[in-house]
Amino acid sequence: MAPNRILIVEDSPTAMRQITEILHNQGYDLIRAVDGEEALEKALQEKPHIILLDVILPKKNGFQVCRQLKTTPDTKDIKILMLTSKSQDSDCYWGLKQGADGYLTKPFEDVELLDNIAQLL
Repeated sequence: MAPNRILIVEDSPTAMRQITEILHNQGYDLIRAVDGEEALEKALQEKPHIILLDVILPKKNGFQVCRQLKTTPDTKDIKILMLTSKSQDSDCYWGLKQGADGYLTKPFEDVELLDNIAQLL
């Protein structure tokens, strides 16, 4: 069976490296995007099982990307975990309101990320 494919959408090189390292060590097939528009393109092309989506992104923010993915027939069933340093209750509310399947604030522990992914799979 092929490994689960995860699209990581993160504009911070440091955060991208951290997340990539955690998930690579678990054997996931990883795809990367650094802005909202690239995330939409790669989601349509690659059909990941899960998208780890930062909220603060260039071109389109994570809320916009999430809403667009969840209202597009070809991508509406992809699980989305919002990853962000925005920790206000209202940010979580809006992420879930746009269709996100989960919301994890940075900084997070490796095990928190892996547990959230396991629950979505």
